[in-house]
This record gives sequence, structure tokens and C-alpha cells, in this order.
Amino acid sequence: MSEPNADEAKSTAAQPLISHLVELRDRILRSVLVVLVIFLGLFYFANEIYAFVSEPLRKFLPEGSTMIATEVASPFLTPFKLTIVLSIFLAIPFILHQIWSFIAPGLYRHEKRIAIPMLFSSVVLFYAGIAFAYYVVFPLVFGFFTSVGPADVTIMTDINRYLDFVLKLFFAFGIAFEIPIATVLLIWSGASTVDSLKEKRPYVVVGCFVLGMLLTPPDVISQALLAFPMWVLFEIGIMFGRMIPKSDDEDSEDSEDSEDSEDSEEATQ
Repeated sequence: MSEPNADEAKSTAAQPLISHLVELRDRILRSVLVVLVIFLGLFYFANEIYAFVSEPLRKFLPEGSTMIATEVASPFLTPFKLTIVLSIFLAIPFILHQIWSFIAPGLYRHEKRIAIPMLFSSVVLFYAGIAFAYYVVFPLVFGFFTSVGPADVTIMTDINRYLDFVLKLFFAFGIAFEIPIATVLLIWSGASTVDSLKEKRPYVVVGCFVLGMLLTPPDVISQALLAFPMWVLFEIGIMFGRMIPKSDDEDSEDSEDSEDSEDSEEATQ
């Protein structure tokens, strides 16, 4: 009699896992579908999008200089790749919503209250980092690079190399602008405190410059333009971390939620 009961327990334990995997598959497919739809809508304007992204460099090129394509397929593949990346960037809110919908049922109420503004803030900060790179960093970096070259050297940048350069900076600044979110999460989870993070400020400043060196091209301007905003964002994260309430109420809510979940499980049984 014990063997059928064991088999039934295994089957009931396997069913929730399979349902979660099916739900995860469906949400991944939805995210891929949204990216594909955005890509199909933007691909017609791929050349115009690349012209917009390359404008910060082209306006500093000397008269008579242009960007070039050193590979046969570059005029097609480079705007194609840019459109794919842009489609993923634009689909980030929907992708995060799918992730949230998947994990939200397993969160407590106080976790949901802080997770929703965190998700919204992370999207806004990521886009803010990209905008900062395009409107602030690119003009300074390209203006410097094009002005210090030898007078007898004609600047003709390859379109594929330029795209790799700007995508690396977009990603670096987008991730770097998430520092306030990471700081608040460290304080909220109890992994660190405001006072502890303030004591580690000198190490954080050094770490910002090290990350700036690793995430940006090998020039001092890009490194400094990434390191200083990272330090400022760290200070902003500490400022918001002070507003996080104590965990006493949260613990009581956790116990209430756990009791409710236990009662519901007993009722179902």
C-alpha cells in the first residue's frame, strides 16, 4: 500500500514543476514574439536608425571624410544588428513584466510593494544611462578623438567597428545606472547597512574607476565619464536606502502570510 502512495506523491510533486516550466516557456515565447514584432516594425527604418546613432561621430568628421564599410555585407548586416539590439532594448519593459508575472505569486506582500517600484525604476535608469551616453558622452569622446589626430591622417571609421563601440558604451552606461537599485536592494535585504556602505565609500570610488576602465574603451575620458556618474548614483542609492523602513513590520507580515498559506494548504488537503 505504501508504493502507490509514494507514486502519487511523486506525481503530485512533479505536476507543479511541469506547470511552472510550461508557464516559463510561454512567457519566454511571448517576449521573443514581442521583440520580433518590434524588429519587423523598425527594420524598414534600419538605415535611418543607424544614421541617428552615428550622428555624434559624423558631425565631427573633417570635411570630405565619411564612414566606410570594409566588409561586403557590412552595409546590410550592421543596420540589421543595430535594429535587433534596439528591439530588445525597447522590449525590456514587457520582458520585465513577464519576469514579474512569473515570480510575483511566490512573493510576500511587502516584497511586492518594493519590487514594483524597483522594476519601474530599473527600466527608467537603464534608458537614462543610454541617453546619457548618447547626448553627453559621445559628443565629448568623439570631439576629443577627432581633434587630436595627426593633420595628415584622414578619419574614415568603419561602420561595424563604430557600432560595436557605441553598443558597448550603451550597455556599460545602462548597467552602471542601475547602481541605485543594487544599493537599495543591499540595504533592504539586510546584506549591508547605510553606515557600512558609507564606510566603504573610498573602496567604492576606486571600484567605479576600475569598472569604468573595464567597461569602456581604453581612454581616460570614457573611463572618467562612467566612473563619476557611478559614484553619484551610489550616493543616490544610499540616500534612498535611508528611507527604507525597519523590518519589524515586514517580519510580522511574513508570519501572517505564511500562516495564511499554511491554512490554505490545509484547506486544500
